[in-house]
Amino acid sequence: QVQLVESGGGLVQAGGSLRLSCAASGRTFSDYAMGWFRQAPGKEREFLATIAKNGGSTYHADSVKDRFTISRDNAKNAVYLQMNSLKPEDTADYYCAAVRDFFSSTNYRKQYDYPYWGQGTQVTVSS
Repeated sequence: QVQLVESGGGLVQAGGSLRLSCAASGRTFSDYAMGWFRQAPGKEREFLATIAKNGGSTYHADSVKDRFTISRDNAKNAVYLQMNSLKPEDTADYYCAAVRDFFSSTNYRKQYDYPYWGQGTQVTVSS
């Protein structure tokens, strides 16, 4: 089992930045690809970004690739999501997720790819 705990959410004005963190425990963090998703009220959960187990490759959804950046620090068992130029439509609950990564892949882009999830952190962007 992998336990994930997100932090760093909060209230920010449009145009501002936030850095979300996700702390992992329970298994060897460097064996897992990590992903970030978000879910706004009344909407489906949306994929944002993924990073391979060694951090050597990343993939960002088109909707956020110019503003959000995923990164990880395997020494700290943590993955991050740097969010810049935030917009009111970025308001959502943000979740990190983990999947055992055998191929250093960034192909884990669907909810069902990930068996392990955090509880989420709320981000509210005011206009």
